[in-house]
Amino acid sequence: MSFISPELAAGTRAYDQKTAKAEKEEEKMKNKFVKKLVTLAAATAVLGGVLAGCGNSQQAETGTGNEAQAGTEAQAGTEAQADVEESTAAVAEGETVTIKVGATPAPHAEILEVVKDSLLEQGYVLEIVEYNDYVIPNTAVQDGDLDANFFQHTPYLQDFNEQNGTTLADVATIHFEPFGLYAGKTASLEELQEGAKVAVPNDTTNEARALLLLEAQGLIKLKEDAGISATKLDIVENPLNLEIIELEAAQIARTLQDVDIAAINGNYAVDAGLKLTDALAVEAADSLAAETYGNVLVVKEGNQENEAIQALVNALLSDEVKEYINSTYEGAVVPVF
Repeated sequence: MSFISPELAAGTRAYDQKTAKAEKEEEKMKNKFVKKLVTLAAATAVLGGVLAGCGNSQQAETGTGNEAQAGTEAQAGTEAQADVEESTAAVAEGETVTIKVGATPAPHAEILEVVKDSLLEQGYVLEIVEYNDYVIPNTAVQDGDLDANFFQHTPYLQDFNEQNGTTLADVATIHFEPFGLYAGKTASLEELQEGAKVAVPNDTTNEARALLLLEAQGLIKLKEDAGISATKLDIVENPLNLEIIELEAAQIARTLQDVDIAAINGNYAVDAGLKLTDALAVEAADSLAAETYGNVLVVKEGNQENEAIQALVNALLSDEVKEYINSTYEGAVVPVF
């Protein structure tokens, strides 16, 4: 199976533009972090002075019995200030660790934006590189151009490794994006006519997902054991003789005017401004898809325990991210942690 994408050239140009933009943003974020640390240093110095003052006052009342405690508190304040000053100097000198992550624009890049500040406070600069296809982000991680990517589910990752000889591994499952059937030239499933055109993704795992959704609506029937590897060759019943048109996943939302209905990945639906409530049919919460297609953070095999990657994992699995997803996407994106 070929994974050569028509988006390759455009993706490469976008990569260069995004990198330049990310470098500027990184400098801005470093300056922001320096300001935070300087403020913290000032607060620590004040606290140290207050503690010392308290120690002196107490000594006047009780003699020298608390002298050692006051000295310890003052020393703690001095050490904390020294640590902050050291961190401030490190950031000012560019000694932060950059985590470069590839992502599709919505919702993945948007979710990553949420954790930038919390990572920066830990000394990590998160650089987000956006892509509009499912191939380059994986090859870039494999080649070391990216530290991680965030756009795919595990079945797609496994199939990509098998087809391309890559050694990529998932490190955390973040959310599930319900797959939907959206109206094109035909407004409802009941109005579909003989030979109606249905657009589905052309990669193995997402095509199977689309076909399973069509089957759940009674539009087709698949071989009994087809499961999550089904293709249109596994269709055994097609009462309306629907024409299944396989397209690159990123392109499907743009073809709605040319087909009767289309099966669209959740992230591309969000990116195209489609609402889940507008879908003609959606994967059920208890479906095989919901159990299988959680979106994962991916790294090259062997980097799973990298300190920076673990910091990113913890940030993505935070209450802050869960609240953001629930309040932003109206059910089109569902946290699974």
